[in-house]
Amino acid sequence: MDNYVTGAAIKGLREAKCLTQEELAARIHVSAKAVSKWETGRGFPDISLLEPLAEALDISVIELLSGCTIRNRNKAANMLRSRLYVCPACGNVIQATGEAVVSCCGITLPPQEAEEAEEEHPIRVEVVEDEYHVSVDHPMTKAHYLSFLMAVSDQGTQFVRLYPEGNAEARFKISGVRILYAFCNRHGLFQHRIGREKKEVLS
Repeated sequence: MDNYVTGAAIKGLREAKCLTQEELAARIHVSAKAVSKWETGRGFPDISLLEPLAEALDISVIELLSGCTIRNRNKAANMLRSRLYVCPACGNVIQATGEAVVSCCGITLPPQEAEEAEEEHPIRVEVVEDEYHVSVDHPMTKAHYLSFLMAVSDQGTQFVRLYPEGNAEARFKISGVRILYAFCNRHGLFQHRIGREKKEVLS
């Protein structure tokens, strides 16, 4: 196991719950001295203790191993507030409707922070009948390319995978689309927000 709970994580999570070392120890049936050793890096909790330790701290085992508490504040599953996670090793794209602990290829993935589309990554949108034709003037070499385009509405998402030496373009049904995303393998995630006027050509 590459990732294991650290003493700093246990201490931080314990203090966030306003528990003393003695109180935490009593909840998982170990000594306060054992908890002290974990928190000072002089020992690790046995793997059999991870589940009761996580339960005592009111978090999941995954959160315990990551050292942070995850609380999904998007319980209504508003798609416009969803998070994207992209694996740098295999290119896997994971979408979550709220904050989550996500890992792939042994890597804990941070949520992508979308920047507004800029001159280097202009997302162009043209209305063609009932679709948006989305294109980006961007290199599509094996070293520098867009790996996907995505359209997000209140109700769902439309996703198109792109590949090196292909075209940086896609078509999406207009229905309710509010945000367009483009992901560059070098520079990360970019977004373009669609205006209310659907018949206008946007750029």
